Amino acid sequence: MKKITEQAILIAESMDLMGYTAIGVGDDDLTLGKEFLLNLSKKVNFPFLSSNLLDEATGKPLFQTSLVLDHKGLRIGIFSLLSPDTFQNQSDLRKKGILFQPPLQVAQAMVKELQPKTDLIVLLSHLGYPKDVQLAQTLPGIHLMIGSHTGVNLANPPIINKSLLLQMGSKGLYGGRLHLVFHKNDFLFFNSHEKSALETGLNQLKARISFSNVTEMESWLRINQSSYFRILNLARLYQIPFPEELIQNIRNLITSLKAKDSEKERALRIKIKEEAEEILKQLRGRNEFTHHLVALGDQIKDHPEIQKRIEAFRAKYPEPEKFTPPRLEAPRL
Repeated sequence: MKKITEQAILIAESMDLMGYTAIGVGDDDLTLGKEFLLNLSKKVNFPFLSSNLLDEATGKPLFQTSLVLDHKGLRIGIFSLLSPDTFQNQSDLRKKGILFQPPLQVAQAMVKELQPKTDLIVLLSHLGYPKDVQLAQTLPGIHLMIGSHTGVNLANPPIINKSLLLQMGSKGLYGGRLHLVFHKNDFLFFNSHEKSALETGLNQLKARISFSNVTEMESWLRINQSSYFRILNLARLYQIPFPEELIQNIRNLITSLKAKDSEKERALRIKIKEEAEEILKQLRGRNEFTHHLVALGDQIKDHPEIQKRIEAFRAKYPEPEKFTPPRLEAPRL
């Protein structure tokens, strides 16, 4: 117990040295009980957030329920949810002395509270990815959901009902970095890689549509239509006027080329060029996001002070030698 306690303190102090802004309380954080976690939260310079955990004795929130940051004029509101479903059973000792408020009900209240005083709302979710999806489908107003517990990596995070869902693999094997680029004062973010790829494809289409043959058109479809449909779906979500018949017109052009219908072919080439330009116009100046997953391996340089503390902990609590079973030879017949 002494080793586990000191290990928990070491983890929290390491987070402090790394410059954490906040953490959302999860089920495993309560392994040593609520009182230990409350005392631990007072030893660091960043808040432990939990919006739906109450002290059973007092009925008051166990931890800070939200945080509002001002980053160069951008007001960011952060809150956190923990689902009781993440615990194994009703008698789980980690839940001792804690009351859970319904996550959806609390999320609705937090969005209502944070909207007037923030520009961007972030949820640190410990609900699990399926429930993050359900929450995004049910409740608008959360711009970023940074999820945990499920342990899945989402290299290309989805946008559901205007919420960008992020997830990270477990055991600290990966770090995630999200870049948000604001061109407009709204919170529609296109995936930067997909947006750039589609813009390149549309510019190539415009340049070559007057004389492209069947092979070139089929190649363009194969390379670009998946990005087109993902961006089209996002445009529909945000009610952005977007020529939706572009892909079908390209398919019709291919058919007319094969049929050698020159009159229809000419009309379609003009139409496709106009549609490509209209889409490019709608994409110009839109907000973008770039998401990177980083494997945290030996190539990442250790923080010297954290490394020093880890080495001291390992010296105090050395790992037991692994048992190597004796090698048994097969009996000779």
